[in-house]
Amino acid sequence: MFDIAFVGHFTKDTIENSQGSAVHRGGAYYYGAHVATRMGLQAAVVTRIAKADWGAIEELQAMGVTMYARETPESTCLRIVYPTANLDERVIYAIGFAGAFTPAEIAPIDARVFHVGASIRGEVPVNVIAALAAKKARVSLDAQGFIRVNENGALKYSKWPEMSTVLHLINVFKVDSTEAEFLAGTKDMRDAIRFFAAYGPQEIVLTQNSGVMVYADGKVYEYPWRVREIKGRTGRGDTCTSAYLCKRLTASPEEAARFTAALTGAKLEAPGPFKGEVPKEY
Repeated sequence: MFDIAFVGHFTKDTIENSQGSAVHRGGAYYYGAHVATRMGLQAAVVTRIAKADWGAIEELQAMGVTMYARETPESTCLRIVYPTANLDERVIYAIGFAGAFTPAEIAPIDARVFHVGASIRGEVPVNVIAALAAKKARVSLDAQGFIRVNENGALKYSKWPEMSTVLHLINVFKVDSTEAEFLAGTKDMRDAIRFFAAYGPQEIVLTQNSGVMVYADGKVYEYPWRVREIKGRTGRGDTCTSAYLCKRLTASPEEAARFTAALTGAKLEAPGPFKGEVPKEY
């Protein structure tokens, strides 16, 4: 029995911004597992990855993460471009795709909470989410992997026909402000939260440029990122979600939200996954 298990592709990310271009290891599980291990939790990862990128598997194994990795002909490769100083504005291009997960790939694993962190629609089919829900664990899911579709190489938002079905299956829904506006049709994030809650998730984690909002038990908790200078925007949502889910295993939603804002703020100060000290005061 793991504390937390992540389901999602490894991604090889080429990140381009005003400072230049660099290639980083990525994927929701990659950022998330770094948080879980630094918090002293037992983490597992179910992923799909090309043999050429197997070093990303060995990196997490060396940290104590249990890896369930399937070798695929190619890894999912993304080119992430930040054209302006607004780090919530980005253009993402898909260069490779590691294929869809199957229920058999998640069957051997039991965890207190599962997080589905996909990059592109089609990566995690509904039958896999249903199989996770049948395990009677808490299930978390990130909106991005269900509304982003590959249109001639560029990832574009597309309406989510299965949203009602999926949101009824999960406990925690992660969405950012841009995705929330697209899906809920409003710029008011509190209205967006109420829109999603009506579909069934008990908790909603919403990230935006200024900080995190958490909905639980009919209340909204909002905390800013405490960051001096943002140097590592990519992976913000994945780090935030993992911090919240991990802390939530032992804390209230309000305390978990406060902790999440502090840890994610620390991550934003450097590119790559969170490698700092876990906040003791928040």
